[in-house]
Amino acid sequence: MNLIKSTGTFSFFTLISRLTGYLRDILIAIFLGAGPIADAFFVAFRLPNTFRRLFSEGTFNAAFVPSYSSELNKSKKSAKLFANNIFNILFLSLLAIVFIIEIFMPLFVALIAPGFTEDSEKLEIAINLTRITFPFLLFVSLSSFFSAILNSHNKFAAASATPIVLNIILILVLLFGKYLSDQLVYYLSYAVTFAGLVQLIFLIFFVKKYFIPKISFKFKNNKNIKLFFKKLFPSIFSSGVTQINILVGTIIASFQANAVSYLYYADRIYQINLAIAGIAIGTVLLPSLSKYINSKNNTKIDFIQNKSLELSLFLSLPAAAALLIASEEITSALFGYGSFNINSVNNSAHALFYFALGLPAFALIKVFSSFLFARHNTKTPFHFSILSVLLNIFISIYFFNKIGFIIIPIATSISSWFNTFLLLFYLLSKKYFSFYKNFPIKFLNILLVSSFSSFIFYQLIQYFNEYLTYESDYKLLTIVLLVIITFLIYIISSIFTKAFKISDIKLKY
Repeated sequence: MNLIKSTGTFSFFTLISRLTGYLRDILIAIFLGAGPIADAFFVAFRLPNTFRRLFSEGTFNAAFVPSYSSELNKSKKSAKLFANNIFNILFLSLLAIVFIIEIFMPLFVALIAPGFTEDSEKLEIAINLTRITFPFLLFVSLSSFFSAILNSHNKFAAASATPIVLNIILILVLLFGKYLSDQLVYYLSYAVTFAGLVQLIFLIFFVKKYFIPKISFKFKNNKNIKLFFKKLFPSIFSSGVTQINILVGTIIASFQANAVSYLYYADRIYQINLAIAGIAIGTVLLPSLSKYINSKNNTKIDFIQNKSLELSLFLSLPAAAALLIASEEITSALFGYGSFNINSVNNSAHALFYFALGLPAFALIKVFSSFLFARHNTKTPFHFSILSVLLNIFISIYFFNKIGFIIIPIATSISSWFNTFLLLFYLLSKKYFSFYKNFPIKFLNILLVSSFSSFIFYQLIQYFNEYLTYESDYKLLTIVLLVIITFLIYIISSIFTKAFKISDIKLKY
């Protein structure tokens, strides 16, 4: 496997997904803005979308890929039997969960958005919308299962392209937003569930070469199955800790008008880079790392771990700097249209600024966790994640009444850095990871080039400021061009200073 090439493939489709997601969100911003109806929809959409991220963005892989790879080493028949047992248990369990939650939806929504209970109309809308979107959980979780099988065979394109389906279907609905009026949020909610079904069918088509599921009420709950499910919950919690922190933030933010919407739009922007710098790398390295750990190839283990860390820092540091420098201009250019007024831009940009401080940590958590997941260790990241979430909740609740919703991105970033250093210290203490001797020089090179390109970006933002105001018709085109120019400068500077080597593209991992 080639880490950079495979990450590039995953990142390409993920980037297309994020761009179509942006187009989807800009249409939502135009038609819904950041009002009470938008808040209700985002709660209904946040829940299935959080589960999508929890299951599909490397989390399900963390438990499944090492176990499935071990079975593949034995025989294809053993791997298929293991996969089919997992599929049937998942299918029946998820079906039961969806059925139960649908019945108790009023109580469920009151738990995830307690602030809505003060507004009966908003609460009722949120309950109705969540009832419509919740079956998406079943479809997206099964889709993640099939994605994990593809990833185990080092096939990343189809799995990473799947979210594009959801975005395209929602965009098609939003194009009729002008005619649907107040009913738009209901059509969007139905589209979410329908898209989940289409995604599942899409993945079944690609995975049939390796596995065809057979629904059965009889399955063997053997040692390997028990081990898998023993690892699954900790891996969901630990690998998805950033999303869990965001979900916790949404619950707390529900007590402040429009805050859920502000956080949603800020979250959408920084997720573009996180998908590449953390999720893509963590997902791609896991199958190969699991293989090398099984074969005890320490040279390859050290090599792939150090390269994945370097690549994550190379991608996340300049992105974080760019968001810190131009959070307001970027938010305005991406979402500042229609019902999304200048006040909404300022509040979302403020949240984005503090999320950006934690962006490298969000990415490193994905990478460091994968080092442990490949060793069948999901408990340690799980324990660290619990501490991280508790710290996040404590900071958010303690300061919420004093400074409002902005404490949520601050708490998320602080708790994520805390989690990152816990993981790193554990890896070093257990000798699961050691830095290459030239890592300090490599890190300084990346830091130097990131600082240089950030300075250029800041100067460009200042020079073209008149084209980046809220009222400007050219703000989106301007920010895109400035980002492209800065990115090219960053790549050229990186090659010149050897922060990035072209030869690494051809390396086999």
